[in-house]
Amino acid sequence: QVQLVESGGGLVQAGGSLRLSCAASGRTFSRYTMGWFRQAPGKDREFVAAIRWGGGSSDYADSVKGRFTISRDNAKNTVYLQMNSLKPEDTAVYYCAATYNMVGLTTAARYDSWGQGTQVTVSS
Repeated sequence: QVQLVESGGGLVQAGGSLRLSCAASGRTFSRYTMGWFRQAPGKDREFVAAIRWGGGSSDYADSVKGRFTISRDNAKNTVYLQMNSLKPEDTAVYYCAATYNMVGLTTAARYDSWGQGTQVTVSS
């Protein structure tokens, strides 16, 4: 398994931006598909975005399309989530996750490794 550490969360006003980072340990980061999930209080963990290894194609939840962008830097073993036009409903703990899978990426059970999460709070 790979070790994952998220950073970049914080408090931001609605309409603002944040960039989350997820640093991974290990020498095989480039072979992992990476995902971001989030969990708001009292709600289930939900898929946000994923980026595949190799060509780096990405998927997004409908709720964040056009506002969030996932990217990766394999040389730095890091995946990013650029979040623009933030809304109060984006408030959640955001988790980074890793998997060797290429399909079914919206399902949390498909991921093998998880970070500890970083809090994002969007005020109205």
